[in-house]
Amino acid sequence: MKLNRTKYSTRTIVRWLWKHHRRCRLQATINVVVGLLQVALGLVGVEMLRRLTDIAVGKMEGSLVLYASLFAGVLVGELLLHILMTWVRAVLGVKTQNLMQQHFFARLLKGRWNGVERFHSGDVLNRLFGDVNDIVGLMTEVLPSTVIIVVQFVASFIYLYIMDSMLALIVVCTAPVFILLSRFYFHRMRRIVRKIKDSNSALQSIIQESVQHKMVVKVMERTDTMVGRLEQRQSLLRTQIKSRARFSILTKAFVNIGFAGGYLAALVWGLFQLQDGLITVGVLMAFTQLISRIQRPLLDMARLLPTLVNSLTSSERLMELEELPLEPQESAVHMDGKVGLRIEQVDYQYTDRGRHVLRNFSYDFRPGSFTAILGETGAGKTTLIRLMLALIEPTQGRICLYQTEGGEHTVSPATRCNFSYVPQGNTLFSGTIRENLQFGNPDATTEQMHCALHLAMADFVQDLPQGLDTRCGEGGGGLSEGQAQRVAIARAILRPCRVLLLDEATSALDVQTERLLLERLKAHFTDTTIIFVTHRLAVVGFTSDQLTMHRIS
Repeated sequence: MKLNRTKYSTRTIVRWLWKHHRRCRLQATINVVVGLLQVALGLVGVEMLRRLTDIAVGKMEGSLVLYASLFAGVLVGELLLHILMTWVRAVLGVKTQNLMQQHFFARLLKGRWNGVERFHSGDVLNRLFGDVNDIVGLMTEVLPSTVIIVVQFVASFIYLYIMDSMLALIVVCTAPVFILLSRFYFHRMRRIVRKIKDSNSALQSIIQESVQHKMVVKVMERTDTMVGRLEQRQSLLRTQIKSRARFSILTKAFVNIGFAGGYLAALVWGLFQLQDGLITVGVLMAFTQLISRIQRPLLDMARLLPTLVNSLTSSERLMELEELPLEPQESAVHMDGKVGLRIEQVDYQYTDRGRHVLRNFSYDFRPGSFTAILGETGAGKTTLIRLMLALIEPTQGRICLYQTEGGEHTVSPATRCNFSYVPQGNTLFSGTIRENLQFGNPDATTEQMHCALHLAMADFVQDLPQGLDTRCGEGGGGLSEGQAQRVAIARAILRPCRVLLLDEATSALDVQTERLLLERLKAHFTDTTIIFVTHRLAVVGFTSDQLTMHRIS
C-alpha cells in the first residue's frame, strides 16, 4: 500500500516543539536532573558491587560491612529518586497537560468561524485529548529520557573502556547497525502512525454523531447502518495496526539479535580474561553490569522510538489546528445610546466558485427599530446574521454600526460586545438553568433572571421543583424544545446590548406565544435595535408601526 508523505519536515516539528516547550520546562528539567542522579548512583552501585565481590573472595582488602552499607545506601537512594520521579509525573504532568489543552482550546475559540469548520468536532476532541497527551509525554518524558539515555550510554562506555578497551568496543559494535535501522524505522513508522491516528479520529466522529443524533438514527431505522460504518472503520484500523505491529516486530527482532550477539561476545571475552587471571571475579561482575548499562540505553531508545514517532505525528495534527487563522484581537468597542446597523451593497459567497448567497444587499436597520427579516430557507438569512456578528466578512460591501449622533464603526470582533444573540435550535449547555442564564450575564441577580424569564415567556422555570437550580442535560436535555428556546432567549435578554439578534429563535413556539413574546420584547427594549430573522409569517400580527418587515429573496 502506498503511504502518503508527511506534511511537515522533522526540523519544522522540532522548532514548533521548542516554541511550546516552555510550558513543560519545569517538569522536563526535574526529570533530567533526577534521571542523571539515577545514572550516577547506578555507576556508583556498579563500583560498590565490584569491590564487595573482590573483598568477599579475598582479592581486595577493605571492610565488607562498610561497602555493604554504601551499596545499600545506593539502592535506597535509587528508590527515593524513583518515588520522586513518580510524584513529579503525577503532579506536574497533569498541570502541564492542562496548560497545553488550554492553549489549543483557546486557540480554537479565538479562531475565525469559517476556519475551524473544516475539522469535525470528533476529530478536534481527539486532537485536544489524545494528541496533546502525546506531545506532553514527548516533552516531559521522552526527550528527558533521551538525554538520560545518552549520558548513561557515554558514562558507562567510558567506565568500561577504562577497565577494558577491547570489551567496550565489542559491546558497542552493534550501535552503527542500530542507528541505521532506527532511521529507516522512524521514517516509515511515522507515516503508518499518521494513518492510524486519522482512523481513530474518524471512529470518534462516527460514534459522536450517532449518539448526538440518536433519535434520527432510531426513527430512520439506521442503527445497523451506523454500526456497519463503525465496523468498516474498525476493520481499516485493525489492518493498519497489524501493519504497524509486523513492521515493529521485525525491526525489534533484528535489534535484539544484534544486542544478544554483542552481549554473548563480551561475556565470553570476559570469561577468557578471568580464566587467564587477567581480571578478578568482581571485575567480571562489573563487566556484566556495565554491558547491561551500555546496551540497555540502546534498547530503551528502541522502545522510545514508537513513542517518539507517535508524538511527532501528534505534533503535526496540533500544528494543523494552530495554523487556523485567528480573529483580530482588539479592544472591545462599546457604543452608547441608540445604535443602528447599516448594510451597504454586500456580496457574500462561501467559496470562490460557490454561488452568491447575498448579492448587492443593502438595508438600514435604524436605531431602536424592530425589523423582521423574512425569506425562504436558503435565502441567506443566517448568513446575514453571521456577517453582522463579524463571524465572516463580506466578499464586497460594508456593514457598520452607527449612532444617532453620527459616530460609526465597521463591524468586527471588537464590535461584537454590542450584540446579544439567540441562535437557531437548542443551544443550552449542560448544567443548571441558572448557569445557562449567567452565560448571558455572570453578574445577574436572581431577580434579574426571573424578570428575563418572564419577558421570554419562560415562567415555567419557577414551577420546577428546583427552580433556577434545575439541571439540564446535554443540549438542554430534560426541557422541551420550546422551553429550551425560551431559556435561551432569557439568556440573551440578560446580556447588555445595543442590538438584539434573533435567528429563528421562536421556531418551536406556537403562533400565539410567539406574538406575545415579540410584544414583550418590543415593550422592554425601547432603545435597542431588534432584528428578528424568521421564515414564518406570524409576525404579521404586528401593526406597521410596531414592526418593519424586509424580505430576502
